[in-house]
Amino acid sequence: MARVLFICLLLGLPSALVAQGRELPDFTELAERQGPTVVNISTTQMRERRASPQIPNLEEDDPLYDFFRRFIPRPPGPGGQGPRDFESRSLGSGFIISTDGYVLTNAHVVDSADEITVRLNDKREFKARVIGADRRTDLALIRIDATGLPAVRMGDPNRLKVGEWVVAIGSPFGFDSTVTAGIVSAKGRSLPQENFVPFIQTDVAINPGNSGGPLFNMRGEVVGINSQIYSRTGGFMGLSFAIPIDVAMEVQSQLRQFGRVSRGRIGVVIQEVSKELAESFGLSRPVGALVNAVEKGGPAEKAGVETGDIILKFDGKPVSSSNELPRIVGNTKPGIKAPVELWRKGATREITVTVGELPEDRVASRSERRGKPPEQAANRLGFAVVDLTAEQKRDLKLGGGVIVEEVRNNRRADVRAGDVITAVTSKGQTTEVRSTEQFNKLLAQLERNTTLTLHVRRGESNLFVTVKGEGAPG
Repeated sequence: MARVLFICLLLGLPSALVAQGRELPDFTELAERQGPTVVNISTTQMRERRASPQIPNLEEDDPLYDFFRRFIPRPPGPGGQGPRDFESRSLGSGFIISTDGYVLTNAHVVDSADEITVRLNDKREFKARVIGADRRTDLALIRIDATGLPAVRMGDPNRLKVGEWVVAIGSPFGFDSTVTAGIVSAKGRSLPQENFVPFIQTDVAINPGNSGGPLFNMRGEVVGINSQIYSRTGGFMGLSFAIPIDVAMEVQSQLRQFGRVSRGRIGVVIQEVSKELAESFGLSRPVGALVNAVEKGGPAEKAGVETGDIILKFDGKPVSSSNELPRIVGNTKPGIKAPVELWRKGATREITVTVGELPEDRVASRSERRGKPPEQAANRLGFAVVDLTAEQKRDLKLGGGVIVEEVRNNRRADVRAGDVITAVTSKGQTTEVRSTEQFNKLLAQLERNTTLTLHVRRGESNLFVTVKGEGAPG
């Protein structure tokens, strides 16, 4: 008893566990049985290297000669001149969902990869191919040429309870088969930039490299895919987010069958219904999604939806809060005639909307940018950015902005490859971003350690990301 109490105190766990005669759970059997279903994923990207700095003409006995020889490698070719290709590697996790080689992971783990290597628990390695990826849910389905593999068992995330123990297995920082445990902190969590996933929030230790790995319940069933962390430092801070496995399996089913995910849309801009708004609209409680704009010529306008309507139900499903509507509409098959219950002028009414199809999120695809100008150098924030093409501006309905091609030296900022930066706010002043040259000049004029707010378009969402301009990366 004293030993258990000591462990509880060390871990910061309530002594009530001991008082009630409960001991900490044993994860050994789960780790032993499920470990072989988890894989390590490494990717390789080939890029064109700019001309390397040249080694000064020094004698071999010069004290600086060895320094330059070690840290400024001589380029290949006659006289050591000319650019060369090099490999950029990244690490993540995944898990086997069928014995014939299908593996689920995060889309950002395999995004833009030229080569994907999957290493199994028994150290065998296979080259993988991408069956399909969906950036909106950050899910990817890949496959290796192998059979007879150990596959996970699927659980029901709807049965999860807040406070329930869960376990993650993955490869944080490249350390294979790392097991961490914690509890479910919340369910159905919505994040500002994610409209299609009701995240499971946990306090399981998740770090870079865990992305794409499974979250298990105590029965050894997968209930989620570890996808994101909230962090001010880039490391674990007790807030981890997993994609529910039922959402993931629906996405992978479409990826396996069609190579893409089809989602519904109705063409409205919505906001949350606050207590004050509910009172002003005559609602008894704050529920539903308030329509503050209707797309001209879109499905909603054609059906008669108006600005100021509050959507209470869509296709028979209640809309408790505004963040539920995009998921409900997105999961509706395009072309379906869906009944919509509205609150308008103090009374409910029902209309029918013919659901449209949400366009694919094409902005972030590196393959679409191949053949374009050479890779950009990282700017003061550690981001490599490129100008929007005319086609991208038209698709996004933007007059300007720059695409983040890669985040190289600023892993703390919540900025991703494929994000479009449209404006910068500093010291109360907002400046629209028109081009890469103008954006980088703007950053260069800022004082060191200035806190900036970037206005970012990510997929269909707009969000604000705060970063610190700490000076030129080095």
